[in-house]
Amino acid sequence: MTPAPLDDLTAFRALAAERLGSFGHTTVPDAPGLRRAGVVLCAVEHEGVPSVILIKRAYRGRNAGQWGLPGGGLEDGETPEQAALRELQEEIGLAAGPADVLGRLDDFPATSGFAITPIVMVLDDPGPLTPSPDEVHSVHYTSLRKLAADDTPKWVPQPDGGHLLQMWLGPDWRVHAPTGAMLWQFREVVLLGRHVRVADFVQPDWTRR
Repeated sequence: MTPAPLDDLTAFRALAAERLGSFGHTTVPDAPGLRRAGVVLCAVEHEGVPSVILIKRAYRGRNAGQWGLPGGGLEDGETPEQAALRELQEEIGLAAGPADVLGRLDDFPATSGFAITPIVMVLDDPGPLTPSPDEVHSVHYTSLRKLAADDTPKWVPQPDGGHLLQMWLGPDWRVHAPTGAMLWQFREVVLLGRHVRVADFVQPDWTRR
């Protein structure tokens, strides 16, 4: 019997490469004051279960204490992919290269002034994590099945008539945009095969910091 992509990393890689290959991602155009960043949606096997790595940022500096994906701002001459892979190693000690990358999702225009490019990749044998205490408070895993579950995304009504996305990854683990929006697009495009956009998702005021 063919392994299910949500339960087998090899099967997931093949499916993700196919779906990302047919997905026409959007790019935020350059503009005065715009800064760019690359982040990694990195799938690994954790305790026998295909999962995506998330971090809680250190309680200092930019985005203090917020949920995030490994990644950061571009240095001179870098592409978003190069920045994302560099930051993956600097922040949590995982070495990866272009061959591990399966594709990318839409740039997300964060209210902090960054256009964030999500890079999707798989690591079969990532080795031990070595989080940088200057940048990372803790490292966490969410399974592909949890991301795909019907009750994971919740939409909270707002006074202006909009809805705020919360990705409920655990009883006390709720992730908002920008990271929540990128996780939701990963879920929809890669796990469920539905082409969706997220650039207009509501972002909480505290994500501006």
